[in-house]
Amino acid sequence: MYQITCKKCRRLGYKVCDTAKCALIRKPYPPGQHGKNAGRKRPSEFGQQLAEKQKLKFIYGVREKQFRKYFDFASKKKGVTPQIMMEMLERRLDNVIFRLGWAPTRNAARQLVNHGHILVNGKKVHSPSYSVSSGEQVDIKESSKSGSLFINTRTILKKFQLPVWLEMDKEKLSAKILGLPDKDFLSGIPVQVSKVLEYYSR
Repeated sequence: MYQITCKKCRRLGYKVCDTAKCALIRKPYPPGQHGKNAGRKRPSEFGQQLAEKQKLKFIYGVREKQFRKYFDFASKKKGVTPQIMMEMLERRLDNVIFRLGWAPTRNAARQLVNHGHILVNGKKVHSPSYSVSSGEQVDIKESSKSGSLFINTRTILKKFQLPVWLEMDKEKLSAKILGLPDKDFLSGIPVQVSKVLEYYSR
């Protein structure tokens, strides 16, 4: 399991962990003996690129090898590279489960996929990195819907707002992929993706 610790949040100056009571809230300065007094120095250009890369990687809970593959694929594909890379991250099955409100965090969503609670087009998919496509159906396994993991899900979903590229029957806990995340939605994710691309293009 890929866990993000609060120490990483403090180092980046941005909350990327799943912990509700993140240490960054109480200690908004870098970790270490002199972190509080040292403050946050303005990073170099390379430092900014590295920080944005780490931030994006930690937000989606992706390991370095897989993350690099996303960059390599996006950079070779025709189109706007930052947008293509973000679309790939958003289309990960674990992220889709999180966006649907079926899990409180992406890490929890990964566990749902790993343990066989999620179906795509009626079949179990055990890979959190599975990339959903437009028109695909995503469901919670019928026998899991009444279990403790989803006992409060329908209540939570009453006030839950979906991204426009997803559609859901909140009573049946069944969803459909309508298309790709749009540019406006992707621009709301607080990462300078251009810096990430600069990092890998060095």
